Amino acid sequence: MNSSIITHSIYTISIPHPTPNTQPILSPYSLLNPDPESSFEIEGLSRFPPMDSGRLLLFSLSLALVSRAFSDSLIRITPDRRSSTKLSRDDVLFCDSWRFTVETNDAGVWVSVPDRCVQWVKDYMTGDRYRSDSEFAADDSLSFAKTVQIAGDGKDVWVFDIDETLLSNLPYYAAHGFGSEAFDDSTFDEWVNLAEAPALQASLRLYREVEQLGFKIVLITGRIEPQRNVTEKNLVYAGYSNWERLFLRGRADSGKTALVYKSEKRRELEDEGYRIHGSSGDQWSDLLGFAIARRSFKLPNPMYYIP
Repeated sequence: MNSSIITHSIYTISIPHPTPNTQPILSPYSLLNPDPESSFEIEGLSRFPPMDSGRLLLFSLSLALVSRAFSDSLIRITPDRRSSTKLSRDDVLFCDSWRFTVETNDAGVWVSVPDRCVQWVKDYMTGDRYRSDSEFAADDSLSFAKTVQIAGDGKDVWVFDIDETLLSNLPYYAAHGFGSEAFDDSTFDEWVNLAEAPALQASLRLYREVEQLGFKIVLITGRIEPQRNVTEKNLVYAGYSNWERLFLRGRADSGKTALVYKSEKRRELEDEGYRIHGSSGDQWSDLLGFAIARRSFKLPNPMYYIP
């Protein structure tokens, strides 16, 4: 799968564009099925006439190159209203309350998205609400970060998780049921090895601003040590840089829950004299346990749960 352009007829892909204040939106449906009687327009780009198959292929390849060149923008997958399933009021209410219980950790361990909520989760993850919730989390994090007195000795730390915190695996989950399918390590590893996961834009903004405030940035991920190179490549591709440390699971961490493994890595930091002021993650296991940050910030993720 190429995360730059996803040619699925029910999704609309936002293609990164060199102009910072524009986020052009391209529908694969409109590319593959152009109206012969009219031209079509991509927001932020000039107007294009109808295309034959040869020009269409060339145009699609050009967009892919543009997408790669401006990788620090989040690729948004938004629902195509022509194929969206209308949810009943009861389902909307049920699924909204279900998300509340999983995001607050009231639900405890859960395995998959309920069948009646798959469409709801898709609409949430591909819509404005997810982006807005992520922006609020980033804003609250930054408000706290600005109150911290940086000592200047290089020991003031902000910890970030990676998946669904700095990088979005939404292109993968869009093709695998938005959390309704059983997790498959092999297909997810194939996706990881592409090193094409886009940045979560709110988190990229937070990352850059806490760095400017003087924090050292430490990354703790549940990915395994053999994935270090592709993970670093993906982070750079998405616009991240200058992290102080990157922890991945080694052989000694095999079999540990994420909560224990990440707590142990934070303890290592404290033992080295680092002060962990803030921590950002999409899972409670990113944030709880021991050696926790002064303030922890939970990002939204109703697609999966990691203990």
